[in-house]
Amino acid sequence: MLYVEPLAQSSSSTCASGWNLEMRDDGRKDEVVSPSLVSPNITQNSIHLSGQNGLNHAALSQGQSPEPVSNVTTSRGHWGGKYEFLLSCLGYCVGLGNVWRFPYLCYRNGGGVFLLPYFIMLFVTGVPLFLMELSLGQYGAAGPITVWKCCPLLKGIGIGMLCVAVLLSLYYNVIIAWTFYYLGSSFQMPLPWSCDANAAICNNSSGESLSPSEIFWNERVLGVVNSEGLHDPGPIRWPLALCLLVAWLIVFLCMLKGIHSAGKVVYVTATFPYLILIVLIIRGATLEGSLQGIAFYLMPDWRRLSSAQVWNDAASQIFYSLSIGIGGVLSMASYNRFDNNVIRDTIIITMGNCLTSFFAGFAIFSVLGHMAWRRGVPIENVAVSGPGLAFVVYPEALALLPGSALWSVLFFLMLFMLGIDTLFGNIEGISTAVLDEFPQLRGNTKHKSLFLGALCFCFYLMGLLFVTEGGIYWFTLIDTFTTSFGLIIISLFMCIGISFFYGVNHFCQDIIDMIRHCPPWCSKFLLYFKACWVFFTPFLLLFVLTYIFIEMYSMSLRYGSYVYPRWGKVLGVCMATTCCLQILIWAIIAIYKETGTLKERFHKSIQPLSSWRINTNAGGMERSMNAERVEGLFTVTLTDMDFSAMTWEEGRGI
Repeated sequence: MLYVEPLAQSSSSTCASGWNLEMRDDGRKDEVVSPSLVSPNITQNSIHLSGQNGLNHAALSQGQSPEPVSNVTTSRGHWGGKYEFLLSCLGYCVGLGNVWRFPYLCYRNGGGVFLLPYFIMLFVTGVPLFLMELSLGQYGAAGPITVWKCCPLLKGIGIGMLCVAVLLSLYYNVIIAWTFYYLGSSFQMPLPWSCDANAAICNNSSGESLSPSEIFWNERVLGVVNSEGLHDPGPIRWPLALCLLVAWLIVFLCMLKGIHSAGKVVYVTATFPYLILIVLIIRGATLEGSLQGIAFYLMPDWRRLSSAQVWNDAASQIFYSLSIGIGGVLSMASYNRFDNNVIRDTIIITMGNCLTSFFAGFAIFSVLGHMAWRRGVPIENVAVSGPGLAFVVYPEALALLPGSALWSVLFFLMLFMLGIDTLFGNIEGISTAVLDEFPQLRGNTKHKSLFLGALCFCFYLMGLLFVTEGGIYWFTLIDTFTTSFGLIIISLFMCIGISFFYGVNHFCQDIIDMIRHCPPWCSKFLLYFKACWVFFTPFLLLFVLTYIFIEMYSMSLRYGSYVYPRWGKVLGVCMATTCCLQILIWAIIAIYKETGTLKERFHKSIQPLSSWRINTNAGGMERSMNAERVEGLFTVTLTDMDFSAMTWEEGRGI
């Protein structure tokens, strides 16, 4: 942004008419622009100003004193420290999927053998894409929409991320509402889903009868037994609606001051689950039958490596757990200091997330092994994934332990902490995207609070659909398709766009500029990441995308015994497709806004805007900024072209 100020007693460079010109790079660092360096095409006393530099043209033409710029940049703020960012990102990535999805996928796909494709997918797709999002947000200091001023053609990627984050936030807080319901019920003695409170059901020898935990989940919590399916949502479950309201109120209060308040909350919410996880692992190891459960969890089946499903499950779990392509990571990184070491943070967060998933399996399967031993059934009969594990099987297993109420309270507290941190990241991604597009909201605390309150309230109203008697059907539908091919396509275009349009060499130079003193190991890492971004990652994403489409076409969507109708499946595909179509729609808009032939329009639409951070260290960039010196005492009004005349093609190769 260009600031124009009257000439003061200063040693800084000034223009001939007595005005001090200053170019600021998004509030991060100031660069004093020499007024003698202007466009060589100046032939008049005053040149018409284009763009948004904010000078008063009429005042200049009449010889009056121009007024300073009115659109002053509002400070976006920074994290209070590097640990706040690390804990926030770790809490955002380590979510419910680490507890209820990874252990199940591990045992289903060959036990310990699954770790091989899992870590291959982590290092070839997860870590490179996570670093790309982290670096893009930190370097651009902008949210998932505004950051694409580095390549306006790809602005639709940011819009698509926003759409995915909205859909995800709609149903994710419902999980926290369920957690609150179970947490409140855990203070009852005996537990309402235990055999002590349901002796008649447990004493029923019929093999077809449901367990007390299944009855509690289906009848007391969801009320799904009163709904016929997707077309019959039924009335709202008001106890759940109240829990959902409390959940959104907590999110609003914690996010009220943005990263300054959320950054303090994560010291508790991001660390407390690890404490509970350690306690559950220790307690599970002392139970009879726990070793059989652990053996079942890790027993290798090498034949599974030849199955495409194993590799697809590994890749999808990486995306699911690292929250790639949603925009939350990018938004949180945008509040980092410019010189933060993104490679170090990427390694810490991704490895911490994956190790958490692995160790959570010990807490889960040790208790499930004990449950199978008590029932005298194989472990595969009690091992499930998703809400069925968190709200049916594991609570039932905890009810078998001495002091079951205490263990139940600790478990659901852990689920709450895991869920709320992930939701913080999603809401931060949405609010950052909007506030960056409308910065006047950020500068006014009252307006910002009203916006956040309206956002949370709208999400609450739309989320009421998921707490109806048939809400679980809608929950499953959106959960299945929101985290499906939409995320893969968005991430694929982000990878291709940065690598081939913005330029992978240029992007690597941006990372080096942020790290400043890049040690030798850093350069070697960048060579590896460059190879992944250009070749390996897009190839694997295309493989996963192909498998998802084949599976989607050949398999029906189910919840329990309920088979979703065709129109329901089409609706889910349309929701995911809408997120992806944003890429095409906004690319067309970007090309339409330019002038010239179609080729020229396309070429202009992939050039960074003048407001994008200037990289003067990339090869050949600085030389292209040199302009002719203007002699003579007359007033000059600078244009956007004077600051965007770089030859961006140079140094842009792969």
